Amino acid sequence: MSEKSDKKLTVFYLDDCPYCRDMKRALEELYLENPAFRAIPTEWIEESREPRLAEKYDYYYVPSVFLGNRKLYEASPADRYADCKRKTRALLLSLLSEKEEI
Repeated sequence: MSEKSDKKLTVFYLDDCPYCRDMKRALEELYLENPAFRAIPTEWIEESREPRLAEKYDYYYVPSVFLGNRKLYEASPADRYADCKRKTRALLLSLLSEKEEI
């Protein structure tokens, strides 16, 4: 099995962050739209509870999504819900494509 397929998404978030709530809402909607997305392992890490782990990753805004050490998405203060959902859909589709190529 390829190393790529063994990796999981790591999502850094904060409980009181509106962008993080948007990401969670977008994911729930995307899971309903495409159940295959649920097969992508995802670990949620609340940044303020895991500061030592969070400081090992290169990001400023939350939510930030990584595959291994590769950043796939970092929220922007300019992002609206539709932006978050569109970008999240694109990264999930990309990951499904990578799995199919293995």
